[in-house]
Amino acid sequence: MDNLNKEYRLGLYEKSMPSTLTWVEKLTIAKKSGFDYLEISIDESDAKLARLDQPTNEIKKAIQKTGVPISSMCLSGHRKYPLGSHDKEIQKKSLEIMKKAIDFAADLGVRIIQLAGYDVYYEDGDLYTNHDFETNLKKCVEMAAEKGIVLGFETMETPFMDTVEKAMRYVNLVSSPYLGVYPDIGNLKNASLLYGVDVDEDLMCGKGHIFASHLKETVPGKYREIPFG
Repeated sequence: MDNLNKEYRLGLYEKSMPSTLTWVEKLTIAKKSGFDYLEISIDESDAKLARLDQPTNEIKKAIQKTGVPISSMCLSGHRKYPLGSHDKEIQKKSLEIMKKAIDFAADLGVRIIQLAGYDVYYEDGDLYTNHDFETNLKKCVEMAAEKGIVLGFETMETPFMDTVEKAMRYVNLVSSPYLGVYPDIGNLKNASLLYGVDVDEDLMCGKGHIFASHLKETVPGKYREIPFG
């Protein structure tokens, strides 16, 4: 079926495949498996963050060869370099990562960047981390708007932003069409068990502001690395 006639598009997350595969191999697997595009990962590892400083020629050639686009990016590198860190140098690094990720996305034709919903991760959060997260988030959205890239919050595994309702607090605060929610349905399921909140009702809190969603399996209390089956 032509993508233009589909009600939705399905993407395959890069981390669902071995990291040893080439870009051509990853995009070919996505195509043969019936997916419409690939979601690229920029996580906190040095190797993935280094991508933002490398030429995109190889990736572009792979996209052209396979006909499979890279339409979204999971930017979880802010877990190591969070927007709300107590360390101002880490905050500076977080904004540099955001700028590079937006430029990288624009160069490749990526339309959506999924943001990790953390003020901090390896530090203890407080009023200061919350305030600085808000301040730097607004800077991120301004940068994204300049390039026409939309940012969507991932709902995480920590209380700071583990529901759509919590994500919408910041979406409403910034009030920009370039910031919305990109919920992780597996994480929402675990949050629903924790708080006794219905997943469907929580998703409705983001009505009109949900750009995409991550689909994955979870088991109660565990958020990632669930074996197949």
